[in-house]
Amino acid sequence: MPSGSDKKSGKSAKAIKAASKTGTRNKGGVPSSVGSGKRRQIPWLTIAATVVVVALIGALAWNLVPKYQDRAEAQKFAPTEQNQDPSTGIDGVVKQDYPAALHVTGAQRVAYDQSPPFGGPHDQVWANCMGTVYPDGLRAENAVHSLEHGAVWIAYNPDELSEDQIATLSAKVENQQYMLMSAYPGLDSPISLQSWGHQLKLDSVDDPRIDQFISALRLNRYAYPEVGASCSTTPETFDPDNPPPFDPSAPGADAVPMSGEGIAPDTSEITGTDQLPSGLQLPSDVQLPSGTVPTP
Repeated sequence: MPSGSDKKSGKSAKAIKAASKTGTRNKGGVPSSVGSGKRRQIPWLTIAATVVVVALIGALAWNLVPKYQDRAEAQKFAPTEQNQDPSTGIDGVVKQDYPAALHVTGAQRVAYDQSPPFGGPHDQVWANCMGTVYPDGLRAENAVHSLEHGAVWIAYNPDELSEDQIATLSAKVENQQYMLMSAYPGLDSPISLQSWGHQLKLDSVDDPRIDQFISALRLNRYAYPEVGASCSTTPETFDPDNPPPFDPSAPGADAVPMSGEGIAPDTSEITGTDQLPSGLQLPSDVQLPSGTVPTP
């Protein structure tokens, strides 16, 4: 007959055998990971994918948030009835009054008092300013007429800016009505912005004053003479693919003076009745003076 110690030894052997089949369990009856001999798998692919997504979100935020902030800041310079010329709050803006509607022919030059010019006598044909980026220089007399129609002209020194910097400026002009941009060889600053009677010269394409100037003066009906005039052209009047070239030489003795002496003002422009090309619709943000209707 087995003794008590033999019975205990038998029970212990059975317990060990059972444990080897089922695995060691903790007090709660849950199999122990240590006893099971299995290692926990780390989801490296999931972790890597998460890191990539977070990095992309961070990169987008890094690039987009400042742009939205700059846009919101620029909107503070939008003109109102109470603040008709917000550009007075932009450091560096130069202002000058000029007579309007003084036209020269395509064969004449104007002895401009500023470089680039931003007012005064100009060609009877305006440069296309429907978000037009001219790859080379542009005849100043045509560009000034565009300013009279409410456009902003961005000029730049091609020797001072890189291709990437020029592309940054182009992005502010492309697909934006009443905007134009061109090279201006010999410009005394890397960048110069012009609207009628206003100019701002800058060194950096990232300067927030660029957007502020555009917001304050593009189609600012309080700040340019010919409200409601078109910025569109036809190839017969002005071909943006083959525009009159920039002339770097000094105007001759026969150049038209800034006073416009000897030129009769164009009364059709003074009354704001320049004709729009057939089928062209004015942008929603163009506000015409009372009683002025451009001829379609």
